[in-house]
Amino acid sequence: MSRPRRGAALWPYVLVAPTVLGGALLLGYPLVRNLVISFQQYGMGELIRGGAGFVGLRNYRTVLTDPEFWEVVRRTFWWTLVNVVLIMVIGTLVALMMRRLGRRMRILVTSGLVLAWASPVIATTTVFQWLFASRLGIVNWVLVRLGFTSFEGYSWLADGTAAFTVLVLLVVWQSVPFAAITLHAALLTVPEELYESARLDGAGAFRIFHSITLPLLRPIFGLVLCLEVIWVFRCFAQIWAVTRGGPGEATTTLPVYAYRVAQSLHRYDLGAAVSTLTVLILVAVLIAYFRQMLRQEADR
Repeated sequence: MSRPRRGAALWPYVLVAPTVLGGALLLGYPLVRNLVISFQQYGMGELIRGGAGFVGLRNYRTVLTDPEFWEVVRRTFWWTLVNVVLIMVIGTLVALMMRRLGRRMRILVTSGLVLAWASPVIATTTVFQWLFASRLGIVNWVLVRLGFTSFEGYSWLADGTAAFTVLVLLVVWQSVPFAAITLHAALLTVPEELYESARLDGAGAFRIFHSITLPLLRPIFGLVLCLEVIWVFRCFAQIWAVTRGGPGEATTTLPVYAYRVAQSLHRYDLGAAVSTLTVLILVAVLIAYFRQMLRQEADR
């Protein structure tokens, strides 16, 4: 191989190297450092003076034998399930609706979705706090005007179920635009002739979606589903900004639990262990899903 050809073959790797190195430093180092701390005795004293000693699996045994940890795991799975189901259903319906809209209306809806998606997380969270405020919130005002007088001065964040519902609405609002735009872009790749043939054969909307759209776009649906699971499972900023995991423990998920253990108790070693277990649980869930998806593809 001549030298110019060898240089041309290496050029793509040279271009991608800064991104790979940057990602390794920004993501790899914190992950490795967190893993190391999870095997150490690392409290406030060690943070100040250093000299943290290794304690093996003691932190993991402490976490795994704590009933509160398993309650938080159960709540995190329920939180992820509710949010991801709503995101995928609403995102799919919005994508299907956009396919039927005219050009101008489709551009308008897409612009609205992009603006909602691009809004900073904390800004959107603050707006939702205003909407559901007990005294001056627009939600309570509307419900009272509709005849639901029990919502006069109702505090949404003082009740566990209500606070959980507000956070679900917030996360779904922030996540649906990405799912809808991605799925709509995938829908545009399906030939219109397939839909026309199905309609001529008497197929209804549900039959067309089940027999044509879903099989053709199964990889895209799987990708969006995985990304939403990751996004929802590790969700922290919205929960912490609105409820800080309360009232009580009603909205405490694994990321919030890890932060509270580390910051409130100054047990950074236990917080690191919870964070590591969170990553392992998420990886295990995604591996199980990928195996199921590959098995279904092999059976087709």
